Amino acid sequence: MTRAIYPGSFDPMHNGHLDVVTRASRVFDEVIVAVFANAGKKPLFDAAERVRLVRESTAELPGVTVEMGSGLLVNYAGQAGAQVIIRGLRAVLDFDYEFQFALMNKKMAPDIETVFMLTGENHAYLSSTLIKELAGYHADISQLVPAPVAEALALQYRGK
Repeated sequence: MTRAIYPGSFDPMHNGHLDVVTRASRVFDEVIVAVFANAGKKPLFDAAERVRLVRESTAELPGVTVEMGSGLLVNYAGQAGAQVIIRGLRAVLDFDYEFQFALMNKKMAPDIETVFMLTGENHAYLSSTLIKELAGYHADISQLVPAPVAEALALQYRGK
């Protein structure tokens, strides 16, 4: 049985993330979506809300669970019994960034593999930053994010 972890801040989850989780659930027996805090970002949603939104967005996917992640990713993955870390890629820029982390993770935890999954081309332009900006201008984002996220963003930006 292969357990994989798909880590991220998911602030907020968008359809590019959901695409990767959906395809990963077809490849691996178990996929843990681990919602981490990113010290370099000021989140729109607190950690508990992000976990709730990801859970609601992935509820229909077999073998997918959602957890709060903390600490060093390879340590967390090892404690969770994961053999694989999944990283989504949109473009070459993502690869350069992720490649460095994958090599360091391999050095620190040689038994854990990193698997890169390209997001579908119809989602390659999506980023959480872009989604938040569009939502802040009350743009229709219903085709870009799962329904629970669209609702939460509408509430977050109501009256602003």
